[in-house]
Amino acid sequence: MSEDITVPDKAQSLKGLTQVVYVLYALSYFAGITAIIGIIINYVKKDDVAGTWLESHFRWQIRTFWFGLLWAVIGAATFVILIGMAILFANFCWIIYRIVKGWLNLNDNKPMIF
Repeated sequence: MSEDITVPDKAQSLKGLTQVVYVLYALSYFAGITAIIGIIINYVKKDDVAGTWLESHFRWQIRTFWFGLLWAVIGAATFVILIGMAILFANFCWIIYRIVKGWLNLNDNKPMIF
């Protein structure tokens, strides 16, 4: 006998999954592979959060990943001319800000406003 998942249970499950992605992004500073796992989760579950307030968090997380990766590549490419160190530091601060801001809004059940 199977039990149907109620809508509030599904929403809570998706909120928990969104929180897991924030954790994976934060852990990427210690083990970079976790961010890749996080972005895969974002794309695989994107349709499940469509039309909900969690969709804005997924969009926030996806943009954080891709723009963070872009600036990391630019920072690494310009590292030898010293500007890269500043770019990498700014990118580090920006990603931390995005993780914290997103996580706090998620905890308060607020969507991300762009």
